[in-house]
Amino acid sequence: MQGPLLALIVVAAYAALHSLLASVAAKARARAALGPVADRVYRLAFNLVAVVTFLPVMAVPALDPGRTLYIVPWPWSAVMVAAQIAAALVVLAGLLQTDPWHFLGLRQLADDATGAPPTLVTTGLYRHVRHPLYTAGAVFLWLTPIMTTTLLALYAALTAYLYLGTLHEERRLRAEFGEAYVAYQRRVPRLIPRVGRSRAG
Repeated sequence: MQGPLLALIVVAAYAALHSLLASVAAKARARAALGPVADRVYRLAFNLVAVVTFLPVMAVPALDPGRTLYIVPWPWSAVMVAAQIAAALVVLAGLLQTDPWHFLGLRQLADDATGAPPTLVTTGLYRHVRHPLYTAGAVFLWLTPIMTTTLLALYAALTAYLYLGTLHEERRLRAEFGEAYVAYQRRVPRLIPRVGRSRAG
């Protein structure tokens, strides 16, 4: 099987599994099977499954890199790598801004289900785009200095999945925060920052 086709198939399978496990129905089934403990362990288990099942996605370019499309020469390749490092730092900053322990699922192990209610974050990076982690992730992918047909298919599929992930996440956030999130959506773009100062509070 050719690398680009394999990349599309593997990302589609990963996206289907990831979306299924992130659904309200899957969480409800876990709660029915495990009881209240499910609320404490689900996020951590979800992240562990996501990491393990992403390994085949990363293996595809190694198994079949495909035809080389371009190689960015020095010094522009160094500029791209520096921008990738900056994008990785943006992801880290975004995680730190929204409680990384909760994101990883570790805080839920220590806290009970009646802990503090979630807070809608609209400051810092979230003043500029509603999903800064996804934006930075896409920037990291597309600034790879060496591009092959397999990487092109892989990055296109992952970018599409990131966008679809924003749709799922925003449905959940609208249900959770109501009009406050709808107003935030009106003020702040989804993934691409506007030129000039954001109007978010």
